[in-house]
Amino acid sequence: MKIVLAYSGGLDTSVLLVWLKEKFNAEIIAYCADVGQAEELDGIEAKALATGASKCIVGDLKADFAANYIYPMFRANALYEGRYLLGTSIARPCISKAMVDIALAEGADAIAHGATGKGNDQVRFELSVNALAPKLQVIAPWRMKEWREQFPGRTELIQYAESHGIPIRQSVKKPYSMDRNLLHISYEAGILEDTWYDATKPEDRPMYVLSNSPEDAPDKPQYLQCLFEKGDLIGLQTEGLNELCAELGVKPTGEKDGYTLLDPLGVMLVLNHLGGLHGIGRVDIVENRFVGMKSRGIYETPGGTILLAAHRDIETITVDREAQKVRDSLIPDYSAMVYNGFWFAPEREAIQALVDKTQETVSGEVRLKLYKGNVLYAGRRSPNSLYSYAIATMEGDYTDEDYNQDDATGFIHLNGLRLKQFARVNKK
Repeated sequence: MKIVLAYSGGLDTSVLLVWLKEKFNAEIIAYCADVGQAEELDGIEAKALATGASKCIVGDLKADFAANYIYPMFRANALYEGRYLLGTSIARPCISKAMVDIALAEGADAIAHGATGKGNDQVRFELSVNALAPKLQVIAPWRMKEWREQFPGRTELIQYAESHGIPIRQSVKKPYSMDRNLLHISYEAGILEDTWYDATKPEDRPMYVLSNSPEDAPDKPQYLQCLFEKGDLIGLQTEGLNELCAELGVKPTGEKDGYTLLDPLGVMLVLNHLGGLHGIGRVDIVENRFVGMKSRGIYETPGGTILLAAHRDIETITVDREAQKVRDSLIPDYSAMVYNGFWFAPEREAIQALVDKTQETVSGEVRLKLYKGNVLYAGRRSPNSLYSYAIATMEGDYTDEDYNQDDATGFIHLNGLRLKQFARVNKK
C-alpha cells in the first residue's frame, strides 16, 4: 500500500508517519505544502526521511495559492459570518489539490491527514479529495478509535516518538496552537478557549507574529495607492516601495502610470508587511464550525484586510447597483462554501462565474491611508466610473436629459401608493 501523508514535521504528523507505516505495512510519501509558513519548513525534508518516509515532497504553492485561491475569493468579498477572512479555509483546497496530484502521479492508494475529528479541516481536506479524485481512499486516524485509545494526549505521542527514534524538538507547549500561511496566522485552543481571555494585551504570552499592536504602530499615517484591473489588485504605489520589494525579495513585473506592477504573490507579501507595520488585520471572534460547535479564534490578516478594503472601495464606482446587489446576496453562501470545504463544488464554481462577470468593469485606482490598525479611504477613480458629477452635484439647479428633479414627484408618488393604501386599511 502507498499513502501520501499531509506532513508538517510536527509531533502529531511525525508519529502518524511511523504509525501508518506500521499499521498498514505501507510506503509513506510525506507531502508538505509551502503556502507561506516561512521558517517553519526548515529541515522538514531531512526529518521526514529520518522518520521513515520513502520520499518527502515539498511543494512551493505560494504563487498558486495567491493567484488561484486568494484572489478569486477576494473578488467575491468573502467574509465568513461577517468577520473572518477565511485564511485557513482557503488554504485547504490548494493543499488538497496538490496532494491529489502527487497521489495520482505516484500511484498512491490513499491520502492521510492529521486533522482532528472535532475541527473543520478534516471536512475541507476530504471533500476536496472527493471532488477531485473520488477513487482515492482517505485515512483519518483521529477518527479511528484505535488511534485515540493509543494516544489520548501529548505525553503518549512523545513517548511513542522517543521509543521509535522519531526526531522531535522537546519544548514547553505553547498556550495556544498556530497555523500560518500567506494570507494569515490563526491562533486557537489552549488559553484562548476561555472566551473572556483578553488577547489584546498578551504581554505575558507574546502571540502575534505578523503585526504590531495598534498602540505600537507608527504615529505617522502611510498613504497607499492600489491599481485594479478586472477586480484584481495588480499594482501599488507608496513611499519606499522599491526598497521594500528588494527587502522582501519581491520582483516587480513592470511599471504603469507610476505604479509598480506585482504578481498576486508579490502583492500579498508587500501588503502583509505594510499592514503588519501599521497594526492592521487583528480579529478575535467566536465562529460556528461546520461540525456544529462554536470555536474561538484569533486571526492576523494584515494584507488581506487591506486588499478587501481596497476592492470594496473600487467597486463603489465601477459596479452597477443591481448587479452588486445580486452578488452581495450570495456572499454569505459563498463564504460558507469556502469555510465548509466546498471550494471544488459546482455551486461554488457557478457563483464564482457570476462574481467574475461583475468584475469585468472593476478597474481603476484606490487611495488608502494606513494608520494604527485602521484602513481609511482617501479617494478612488476609474475610467469605468459610474459616478457622474454632473448628475450628482448639489450645486445650482442642474438639469439634463438623464435626470430631471421634477421626475422625482411621480417617482415618490408611485412608491408611496402602497404605503398610503396600507395605512388607509390598517391604521384607522
